[in-house]
Amino acid sequence: MTPFTESTEPDFSLLRDALGPLRDREQVAERLLESSRKHSYDPDTELDWDAPFEDGKWFWPPELVSLYDTPLWRRMSEEQRITLSRHEAASLASLGVWFEIILMQLLVRHIYDKSLTSHHVRYALTEIADECRHSMMFARLIRQGGTPAYPVPRLYHNLARLLKTVSTTPGSFAATLLGEEILDWMQRLTFPDERVQTLVRGVTRIHVVEEARHVRYAREELRRQMITAPRWEQEFTRLSCGEAARVFSTCFVNPAVYEAVGLDRREAVAQVRASGHRREVMQSGARRLTDFLDDIGVLRGPGRRLWKSSGLLA
Repeated sequence: MTPFTESTEPDFSLLRDALGPLRDREQVAERLLESSRKHSYDPDTELDWDAPFEDGKWFWPPELVSLYDTPLWRRMSEEQRITLSRHEAASLASLGVWFEIILMQLLVRHIYDKSLTSHHVRYALTEIADECRHSMMFARLIRQGGTPAYPVPRLYHNLARLLKTVSTTPGSFAATLLGEEILDWMQRLTFPDERVQTLVRGVTRIHVVEEARHVRYAREELRRQMITAPRWEQEFTRLSCGEAARVFSTCFVNPAVYEAVGLDRREAVAQVRASGHRREVMQSGARRLTDFLDDIGVLRGPGRRLWKSSGLLA
């Protein structure tokens, strides 16, 4: 497997459809509800949490580990590389829980004033239930892996409080897509990879299948909002989305993972920043999202410059 070859096994038609013309909000939600009825999973019963981890297997595909193909990586033993993959998987799971807790609060705000009997609101509540399960699943994976959790820096943790207070509706859905799509791209490379631990593959598969609906919902609503929102709200969305991209790229892997495996933090961070492979991975993971945001007019002006400074926009 290369890090840029995606499996076609899951049905991603829901996600692809979001690139088309604006659709009726209730029809979109009704279809997503039907998909939820057919393809929702309980991680506690779907996954074998009691099975031991397999010797010699990775916790994240090696090509997606931040230090891959750096001078430091080439000096590391295979055991140390696999251990780093375990800690990076925990770091990404921690980031995922942080984003999902933010997302749940933004979704609740979004539907607060909307018709409680609509399909649109009903699907939002269904997605919140999905995200609750995902957050518990990621937290359980961290515990199972025997690593610490890796929270984002306190500054960004508290900035997220501000985001949840002042975010506009289009800004909320833009941030949602940022938090979902890059991790989703990586997970779609992870679950079919037989080099990776069975439990990790199971976790990522569940997340991929259910996140396809979440991405469809967010894309459709963001497209609608960028057409109907007042100009000031569109401009604010461009800026806030660009700043969110910068924060996301900064927090993507907690530098404490390097110390956890006996590496020098400064040296590791410097080599990740200088890595052409890592830059290509992150930009490849963001490309489908940035193409969509460009298409609907989000990547303009100062916001686009923030995206470029994040390293996520080629």
